[in-house]
Amino acid sequence: MPDSMVPKTASVFAEGYDLARLKADAFAGLTVAIVALPLSMAIAIASGVTPDRGLYTAIIGGFLVSLLGGSRVQIGGPAGAFIVLVAATVARHGVDGLLLATAMSGLMLVAAGYLRLGQYIKFIPYPVTVGFTAGIAVIIFASQLRDLFGLTLPGAEPGPIVDKVVALAGAAGTVNWASVLTAALTICIILALRRVRPHWPGMLIAVAAASAVVALLQLPAETIGTRFGGIPRGLPLPALPPLSPDKVLAVFPDAVSFTLLGAIESLLSAVVADGMTGRRHRSSMELIAQGIANFFSALFGGICVTGTIARTATNVRAGGTSPVSGMLHSVFLLLFMLLAAPLASYIPLAALAGVLSIVAWNMIEKPAFMALLRSSYGDAVVLLATFLIVVFRELTEGIVIGFALGAVLFIDRMARSISVGETTPLAILKRENGEEEHPVVADDPDTVIYRISGIFFFGSAATVGTVLDRIADQRRNFILDCSEVPFMDSTAANVIEGTLRKAERSGVRFIITGARSQVRRTLYQHHVRPPRVLMRASVPAALETIRAERAA
Repeated sequence: MPDSMVPKTASVFAEGYDLARLKADAFAGLTVAIVALPLSMAIAIASGVTPDRGLYTAIIGGFLVSLLGGSRVQIGGPAGAFIVLVAATVARHGVDGLLLATAMSGLMLVAAGYLRLGQYIKFIPYPVTVGFTAGIAVIIFASQLRDLFGLTLPGAEPGPIVDKVVALAGAAGTVNWASVLTAALTICIILALRRVRPHWPGMLIAVAAASAVVALLQLPAETIGTRFGGIPRGLPLPALPPLSPDKVLAVFPDAVSFTLLGAIESLLSAVVADGMTGRRHRSSMELIAQGIANFFSALFGGICVTGTIARTATNVRAGGTSPVSGMLHSVFLLLFMLLAAPLASYIPLAALAGVLSIVAWNMIEKPAFMALLRSSYGDAVVLLATFLIVVFRELTEGIVIGFALGAVLFIDRMARSISVGETTPLAILKRENGEEEHPVVADDPDTVIYRISGIFFFGSAATVGTVLDRIADQRRNFILDCSEVPFMDSTAANVIEGTLRKAERSGVRFIITGARSQVRRTLYQHHVRPPRVLMRASVPAALETIRAERAA
């Protein structure tokens, strides 16, 4: 089995794992679990499901991501990026539909891993990832407005952001000031601790403090207990979600969206972890692990699992050295659930909304966003298009359209970078040999030399073809220098073949010089080959051939 398909856990234990590393991983795992406890419940609630399903996801999914994954320090669990997709799936198909879509997504991710598709995630342009993340952050914050202000709506909260804001604005008269103060207290504690005690678990401390204040003062703020009745003290038995052909077809688009977003989110998180640790993750194995984790998360009633950047970064900063820290993080979460489940009933929903508001703010890469807006027109267009489509349309549409725009702009830039034009034997020899004089540099009215510089592909084919069409028919020898063409596609080769046909009709000798192996192979496939053309290693070699023929 190739190394790319081996979990990092196996590699770590093959290297040797001692007690010192176990202690470091145990501390890191506990630190991450403390961070993940309120986040997992908050993300589940924001996704339209009960808080216990967030814990199931972090426990089952997080354990499997670490055990089987391709990163040493990746932490898996429920992620804010999925809130919108999960909530929309629950609204359309119910919780059973969500579980089925999650399980199907798991199978798709496993297939993507075995097909080595993870390597293609790197082709997503940076402005797309920044705009996508910022868009998700805006949606997450909008989804928390109801609980932040304790608003009461006459019906279900709308999903689209414009309808949501309109509905919430209409309910402004129902503001619960106890919820507002609870959320404000939570946010202030998190921000204060981040400044004065950055290594303390600020989110957990803030939620605990807000819960204590609400309970002691008997404030009329909605809690997990009043809305959901608390959380169970243990994991449910695994069970397959209800299956039927109609249900599978109905949730298939949602499963595809989960797969696409899960792959992007988990591999981006792994890349961030690589930058922090100096290691390299195994993308194929990471996708396989994410797929298995999603499948089993669904069996235990959990929601979508993916690699989470914030928790992974926390793991690295806390000293995690191996996947053991991620597995222990899940074990600690299970212990918290078994021992402290009754206390969760007292957690105010406004406190969890405050936590997610901080998460949303941190998700926006503000310096990168502003830098991309200032960098170039093309990057700004891709960034804003992705951001606006994610916010006002749909997440996968934002990724696809942003990627397509980025690809078109890249093609345009590459097409503009190519140059083609006539040159002289003397210029060629000075450039290639550094010589001032040479026996073959005398002006030859019967020979013309054109040089192409840059990637010659379909985007630049029309520009180059227009220039080559201007070749004078009365010249006896035409030299096309391709020494500075690193790549040529079939469209470009077809342009060369058209120029060759024109030269043949006019009785012009066609010589191609400096063609690399890939360029020459493409030309041969399009019938640009001897004896129709002469192939020479350089322009001087072609000029020597012409001189030798004349001398003979």
